[in-house]
Amino acid sequence: MGVNRWVSTSMPYLTPREQGQGDAWGADAAAQGRRGAQRILYAGEVVAPAEVARLLGLTEGELVVVRRRLILLDDQPNELTDTYYPVGIARGTGLVETARIPGGAITLLAGLGHVGARVREDVTADHPDDGERETLRTAPGEPVLRLTRVTLDRDDRPFQVDRMVMPATRQRLRYEIAIEIETATATATDDGAG
Repeated sequence: MGVNRWVSTSMPYLTPREQGQGDAWGADAAAQGRRGAQRILYAGEVVAPAEVARLLGLTEGELVVVRRRLILLDDQPNELTDTYYPVGIARGTGLVETARIPGGAITLLAGLGHVGARVREDVTADHPDDGERETLRTAPGEPVLRLTRVTLDRDDRPFQVDRMVMPATRQRLRYEIAIEIETATATATDDGAG
């Protein structure tokens, strides 16, 4: 594996941070001996793209709040992420501003009572459009990974959609899944046979 390849796991980005902790991206990068930063390129209300509206259970044409971020690893573009929220959750919060949010958006959402209980991720490979190619500094013909993540609460209501674009040759996605297995306990009875 090349020295510039990033190993990405989702769990740190789904768990609210403790008070005083920085954002998950900076901590994740530091744990791997790297330097992580992000630039918030835009934050505000937009008409939901059709796929986002569908994933959030909204009607086409509804407004959502989006935060567009350029994720940097060792000062190099590593990911372009658009995160969408229903306006009923995000309007009037730090999610509509370009300032950094202490502990990250997931911590702010938890403070508002929106905690993820289930996450669904879809990953596809594609070619970047011209804007993505320029922003991510990909080589001609270099593919990207597109990861779409939907976060749902305990009532199975979606409250966040992330759409990420990552240079494929610089990424490795890792999924660790905990499986709960119910075990039946057999009760031995003395039937007198012996």
